[in-house]
Amino acid sequence: MKDSLKFILCLVLVAVCLPSASFAAKKTWTLSSPDGRLKSEIKADGKVTYSVTFDGKEILSPSAVSMTIGDGTVFGTGKVSKATFAKHEESIPAVAYKKAVVKESYNSVTLAFKDYSLEFRAYDNAIAYRFISTAKKGDFIVKSEEAEFNFKDDWTAWVPYVRDGGSFEDQFRNSFENYYQHIKLSEWDTSRLAFLPLVVDAPAGVKVMITESDLRDYPGLYLLGKGGKTLSGMNAPYPKTVEQGGHNNLQGVVKTREDFIAKASAGRSFPWRIVGVFEDEKDLTDSDLTWLLGTPADKTVDWSWIKPGKVAWDWWNDWNIYGVDFEAGINNATYKYYIDFASKNGIEYVILDEGWAVNKKADLYQIVPEIDLEELLAYAKAKNVGLILWAGYKAVDKDIEGIFKHYSEMGVKGFKVDFMDRDDQLVMQFYENVAAIAAKYHLLIDFHGAFKPSGLERTYPNVINYEGVAGLEQMKWGASEYDQVTYDVIIPFVRMAAGRMDYTQGAMINCTKGMAYPNNSTPMSQGTRCRQLAEYAIFEAPLTMLCDSPSNYMAEPECTDFIAGFPTTWDETVPVCGKIGEYVAIARRKGNDWYIGALTDWNARDLVLDLGFIGSGRMTVFQDGVNAHRAAQDYKKTSVDIPLDGKVHIHMAPGGGWVAKVSK
Repeated sequence: MKDSLKFILCLVLVAVCLPSASFAAKKTWTLSSPDGRLKSEIKADGKVTYSVTFDGKEILSPSAVSMTIGDGTVFGTGKVSKATFAKHEESIPAVAYKKAVVKESYNSVTLAFKDYSLEFRAYDNAIAYRFISTAKKGDFIVKSEEAEFNFKDDWTAWVPYVRDGGSFEDQFRNSFENYYQHIKLSEWDTSRLAFLPLVVDAPAGVKVMITESDLRDYPGLYLLGKGGKTLSGMNAPYPKTVEQGGHNNLQGVVKTREDFIAKASAGRSFPWRIVGVFEDEKDLTDSDLTWLLGTPADKTVDWSWIKPGKVAWDWWNDWNIYGVDFEAGINNATYKYYIDFASKNGIEYVILDEGWAVNKKADLYQIVPEIDLEELLAYAKAKNVGLILWAGYKAVDKDIEGIFKHYSEMGVKGFKVDFMDRDDQLVMQFYENVAAIAAKYHLLIDFHGAFKPSGLERTYPNVINYEGVAGLEQMKWGASEYDQVTYDVIIPFVRMAAGRMDYTQGAMINCTKGMAYPNNSTPMSQGTRCRQLAEYAIFEAPLTMLCDSPSNYMAEPECTDFIAGFPTTWDETVPVCGKIGEYVAIARRKGNDWYIGALTDWNARDLVLDLGFIGSGRMTVFQDGVNAHRAAQDYKKTSVDIPLDGKVHIHMAPGGGWVAKVSK
């Protein structure tokens, strides 16, 4: 009897051990999206790779991921001790965003290794992964990161090369503004880096978008082609010596670098690498992936003080106002004129761009004698207008806490911080310090000379805008060499897929193809007047510029009234239609009102917009005039009902646009 019991006990022990033995042999895990259409097969067979399929068709062939640590340890190798699957579904209230509530649904698997884990998430439109240090204590350095994107075939891509060539070191200093090349992956210039986001054309109209999120205290990711169908990530090494210099002595110029990319501490998570997969390319214009994968804002903090809005901007129009009895320029009389214009038109802010602080001193406590800032702040407050100050990177970095405290107490509402022009770890720490300290003093932040949104705007909702786009300012110096019209119908699908962008639209001097020319004091736009109006509906920007001279706006009251009434954050966003590089249409709702915008390339275009989701309503429409193909400022304003079938037929001139407001 005892022998029988021993035998049975042994069988039980063997049965208990079998799952562990089976798991130890397991080297492949499959993760599916909630709708089951997107899948990733993750293999940990000596080295971790993952692949991506959509509806059973391969998007990414097995692609390697790893992170090499200073002591020689390599995250992305070793044995998996545990695999944890989970599901998540949530509706998240958003602050200063393109929708009031963001719905999140994903499946995940976390693979546990010795001292680190690797988490994958599958959304219906993306596979994302990140490394997490799980060691209990200790600091370490990250020598390098391997982020490989091995596409199934030699597809075409929309490539934003870093503008300036030269060595990789030269390319690590850039403003993240450039136009796109539409080329095969194999045609990639192997000496050139590209910044994110990047979009690849897969078969059957599917678009693949690569970007990153939760980029905190870690260098940003560039992509490099190797002449085939594989793209590899690259990060700027950690700066060893940095000298003040560059534009007006406001930049940090890296002189030497370390042989590693980041310093880190045990227990931290690293940025998300995102592979977005979109069956309909119009949905790129409404991606929430970057925002969703950012660290959530502190829920114990009251963020209700954040007030998005529109800005009367001085720099693009070169302070060029007219019909006044004072000399326009950087002085109180000019800024009072801007404030009066903003107040009269319900524009929330005026910006004092470069010039209010003494030039080349990088000292924000030294104000030029022509400006009495206290007087301007009092004047603006009486007119219910907020003032935002422009500031260079190194000027802010000298004393972030003191500067923000001082000017917040004076009544300044925010800062436009410019000329970082890097995304190595050292400057990434600056971004987060600025965001956190500005939040402490209830200041809005608009980052210029900056990379794309990468999640910080969710963590700190006072980070209300980013540049990282070749916006309308390019027309001041490159109107005859740049094709801004085509660029305008690319960026909603690529750059804006990462989030908000300070494009600075609103030009009242508009030109047909080949007619625009560089002009610093009287700049102009390519394309029609209605194009400029429609961009307020198309481009996401919680802080939105009215770039032109108040004098020009006052000469065009019908257009000015319309754009001055635009919201800058929204309760709902609906992509209507679009084809990257050709046309785009987006609808956005604020309360009971809908705003719908459409843009075309240099081809005249007829579209049918299906607005059935709006229901009935009266539309106030601005459309290209019958002669807009010759006189770009020609437009027609009409008022019509949405048809019963919801199908609205529109026509756009070459370089044209169409925009409507629907009031319920």
